[in-house]
Amino acid sequence: MTNPYELSQRAADELRAASGVDSYDLAIVLGSGWRDGASALGTPMSEISTTSLSGFVAPTVAGHSGAILSLRAGDKNVALVAGRVHLYEGNTADQVVHPVRTVIAAGAKTVVLTNAAGGIDSTKGPGTVVMIKDHINLTATSPLEGPPPPPQYPVRFVDLSDLYSKRLRARVSAVIPDLGEGVYAGFRGPHYETPAEILMARTMGASLVGMSTVLEAIAARHLGADVLGLSLVTNFAAGIAAGSLNHLEVLEAGENAASALGDLLSQLVPIL
Repeated sequence: MTNPYELSQRAADELRAASGVDSYDLAIVLGSGWRDGASALGTPMSEISTTSLSGFVAPTVAGHSGAILSLRAGDKNVALVAGRVHLYEGNTADQVVHPVRTVIAAGAKTVVLTNAAGGIDSTKGPGTVVMIKDHINLTATSPLEGPPPPPQYPVRFVDLSDLYSKRLRARVSAVIPDLGEGVYAGFRGPHYETPAEILMARTMGASLVGMSTVLEAIAARHLGADVLGLSLVTNFAAGIAAGSLNHLEVLEAGENAASALGDLLSQLVPIL
């Protein structure tokens, strides 16, 4: 069986050949609601279906199209990953992080992980973008489980004390000082959390909650990439405000925020 690192290298070679990009500088994983905003970065030079690349599985969630778009933004070659998959779709941790491992193998030294999140902090309501300063992994798994990485890769006991790069966060804060920070709690899903679980997460120090990002961040840091995390708060988490939760409001919030997200990404790419 091909190990996941060899598989990501093979996929990276296929991506480079199909896109015509020899090496990427930056990769942005587009969470629910973020793709429309990313259009502000420019017209892609290519759009590659993820299922045409080795090791990729097709997304099954509305808002995730299964493509890698390549574009030139300033002096950077940027990969926009619109093919996020999740544990709750029946995927393994290795399959979830395969897109991130692939773009890093294709050269990206900086990875921006975006997502749609539920807000636990009542002062940061729907439509707010929050920079992730740390996370709590409540998925009960890791992309580093299983056989050890091949000898040419870092050991699996990776230090996560600077998982979401302090250097990048300071750089972003200098340009966008009103962009707040928070701790992201990653659950498996697909159901939304109970009010008791949100209370638990808040007691643990979380201000954001979602079903992605944490495994990708671990995999990216393991491979030496600098990670920046951004959450679009699309709704208040269970028990924080009255009303029921549904995925349609997540997508609608992304559509409503598309212009603001585009402005944000346009400011960020030149400084990363």
